[in-house]
Amino acid sequence: MNQSLPASKEFSPHIGCNVVPLRLGLLPRHREHLSQWLEAGQRMGICDADITLDQLPGQFEAVAHVLIWVRENPDPAYMIRPKGMRWVLIDQLREHTLGIYATFEQALHTIRPVLPLKKTAAA
Repeated sequence: MNQSLPASKEFSPHIGCNVVPLRLGLLPRHREHLSQWLEAGQRMGICDADITLDQLPGQFEAVAHVLIWVRENPDPAYMIRPKGMRWVLIDQLREHTLGIYATFEQALHTIRPVLPLKKTAAA
């Protein structure tokens, strides 16, 4: 005998639900790694980095992108931005995606491998 629960007009899985998009943000450990990477990369032509934040209505600050300058060019050479649960590395000068990485550290390592990659837990 098939029994089903009566549909309640008061309950709907879509009413009152908050949909939270999965989007990575820059954690303190990312900022620390970026700082160490910049210092270690100076001899290899890394000059500076800039973190741009988005203020989304009703949400916390989310990183929009990180721009990276190298000695060879006055314009930002690379951009790293979150996309879902991954990090996208873009060649800013040629406007070309270089890769999509599981960690922020892997994206930096692709630009200049000046620090050893450590195994990190997902954040």
